[in-house]
Amino acid sequence: MKLCIAEKPSVAKEIAHIIGAKQRNDGYFEGNGYQVTWTFGHLCTLKEPQDYHQIFKRWQLGHLPIIPPKFGIKLIGNKGVEKQFKTIERLVGSAEEVINCGDAGQEGELIQRWVLQKANCQAPVKRLWISSLTEEAIRKGFKDLKPAADFDQLYYAGSSRAIGDWLLGINATRLYTLKYGAYGNLLSIGRVQTPTLAMIVQRHLEVESFVSKPFWELKTVYREVIFSCTEGKMYEEEKAQSLQEKVVDKPLTISEFERKEGKETAPKLFDLTSLQVECNKKLSLSADETLKIAQTLYESKNITYPRVDTRYLPDDIYPTIEGVLKSMTGYQALVAPLIGKPIRKTKNIFNNTKVTDHHAIIPTNVRPSSLSGQNAAVYDIIAKRFIANFYDDCKVSKTTVIGIVDDTTFKASGKEILEPGWRTVYGAEQVDDDDKKSKDDDEPNQLMPEFVEGESGPHEPKIEQKSTTPPKAYTEATLLRAMETAGKQVDDEEMRDLMKENGIGRPSTRANIIETLFRRKYIVRQRKNIIATNTGIQLIETIQNDLLKSAELTGTWELHLRQIESGEYDVMQFMEEMKSMVKELVLEVKNERYAKKIEAPKEPEKPKPKPKAPKVTLDQLVCPKCNKGKLLKGKSAFGCSKHTEGCSFLVPFEFAGKKLSTTQIVALVSKNKTPTIKDLVVNGNKKPGIITFDKDFSLSVQEKEEAPLLCPRCKEGNMLKGKNAYGCSRFRENCKTLIPFNYQGKELTSSQLLTLIRKGRTGKIKGFKSGDNNEVSGRVLLNKNFELELIQD
Repeated sequence: MKLCIAEKPSVAKEIAHIIGAKQRNDGYFEGNGYQVTWTFGHLCTLKEPQDYHQIFKRWQLGHLPIIPPKFGIKLIGNKGVEKQFKTIERLVGSAEEVINCGDAGQEGELIQRWVLQKANCQAPVKRLWISSLTEEAIRKGFKDLKPAADFDQLYYAGSSRAIGDWLLGINATRLYTLKYGAYGNLLSIGRVQTPTLAMIVQRHLEVESFVSKPFWELKTVYREVIFSCTEGKMYEEEKAQSLQEKVVDKPLTISEFERKEGKETAPKLFDLTSLQVECNKKLSLSADETLKIAQTLYESKNITYPRVDTRYLPDDIYPTIEGVLKSMTGYQALVAPLIGKPIRKTKNIFNNTKVTDHHAIIPTNVRPSSLSGQNAAVYDIIAKRFIANFYDDCKVSKTTVIGIVDDTTFKASGKEILEPGWRTVYGAEQVDDDDKKSKDDDEPNQLMPEFVEGESGPHEPKIEQKSTTPPKAYTEATLLRAMETAGKQVDDEEMRDLMKENGIGRPSTRANIIETLFRRKYIVRQRKNIIATNTGIQLIETIQNDLLKSAELTGTWELHLRQIESGEYDVMQFMEEMKSMVKELVLEVKNERYAKKIEAPKEPEKPKPKPKAPKVTLDQLVCPKCNKGKLLKGKSAFGCSKHTEGCSFLVPFEFAGKKLSTTQIVALVSKNKTPTIKDLVVNGNKKPGIITFDKDFSLSVQEKEEAPLLCPRCKEGNMLKGKNAYGCSRFRENCKTLIPFNYQGKELTSSQLLTLIRKGRTGKIKGFKSGDNNEVSGRVLLNKNFELELIQD
């Protein structure tokens, strides 16, 4: 019997179904000559200090450094884990062959190897190595199983990483906690988390200590184009004024005019870090949230393996691209121009030299069904980036103009899109490509008329006063980029690729490092910004050893780990370096003079609720027309108490088909407008709007434009409200989406219909008619064919 071990129950179930192991047993599947079992991620972990000797259970400086002669592993203390491991151990003992079906990465390899080691596996081991969980990929992977020995270096790198983190984390955390932690305050130190915290603290202190300086810039307007003086920032106002006086009343002469046509390639496909950066910018998702969503999309077969650090595809993927594009039925309007002609193949997409174990994150040929919310939004980002890469380059016209006044030089530049190419995929959506930033990106983009060298004319010089601004606090997006480049500010994508080898952390671990710092309360979020707390600042200021907090040095360790993975660096040498570093660190800190103890992070005080303003009642309102009288209630309207003195102010009880509430009337009289009111009758149609006064204090309606409802099927058209249903505006292009108002004897409310269109499912609704005409409750969802389906509770 061949035994397959997957990393999760859901993956094991999928593999079992495909290879024919359909009999479900306690903790495994069986059939067709296979048994398929699973772990729950980490079943095993490195032993703790007290597992080597009970003396280490008590934290004492004299026990440090703790360096076991040989590292061992143990089961995680959990009854569920222990039960599943016994199943694995029994199955391993009787297996003729074991197939490692773990996650195809360094962490996945480590998890499985430790389990097999703990289970004393003696059977030959093969490796299933796949980049997606589609049936096609799994079947192909089983036909091409690899010898386990092919992945020994991957395991050595993972094991070295785990042991190195244990050595530094255990010793440094105990060392600094005992030496500098106030009572009850554990000071957590880590090989990656501490230099990451150091970067955040450094940026925080730079912002805090920044002193803004005023500066002046000289600009001029010629033929409605803004020119900037090439002198740039001037920190003396007198200098700017002197230059302005020098050029005023003198003509500007065009000395150079250059218009070049160029091309802009689509932003590269995603690796995990760039996806996390994009989702943080566009969706405000944390790195950890993006990783979890990407993992979910991978396990539901919608995207390829996400824990990758390459943005390229190998050549052998090229023949499958058209099939993937054709399967993306929700994006047919975007895909249609690509089908029926050769699929584009460029070095910007396909590059074997930049792909190792896995390729960039792309959609699979499995069409997503019932994706909603953030899952749908992340998939959309991946899908559009994938499609855009097979469009033509965007053709642009870049213009540079140099003008001279006397001997003072001015410059203007602008860019115009001639043929949108890949930008068609994004429409009016802003496309941020931080891979291709240049200094010109900070200049205002303006349409440029034709200029002729030598032409001359009057212009309007002016001085603009500005102030220097502090460095920006890190967001998760910019922090991920800083970790990728070991703290160095690198905008150029090619240079950043080269520096990935020395980045701190790995794409799959950076999110967890950031979350750990939040949990330790060393950092906090302020909107999208990441700010160091007092405890985090004190900790970094207390640590004198650069090895612990230098991003560059930590990046060097990361490089060695990658070199171990590729067989270019000796495992034993790395381990000896880590042990020596820990010994030196312990000796150094023990001999340091005591500094101030670091207190535990304090819980932030909850802001006191603002006292509520006293409610205004109708009898307290003053007439807004005469500002003298009070409101009086009549038979059909409110009027002014000064009506006998000629004030004609009136507010009817009912207006635009709506009976106005007391709250709405109070808001109208006191603030000159009501809150938004649904279904106001305007020209015979019901629309949302605001009731307000015009200049003569007569009532009028300001219509409020509703956000367009995007069609959930084609994602191009807008959903339009008809007599009996919502339908797609692209019905002439054969989009058949139709959402009826009435379903199974139940009239759906406007709110329920909008939720169904936007999120793909409603909340719980009562009153549906069942087949036997009884009433049932449930949730309505859009199924994979975009038809309504009732899920009964």
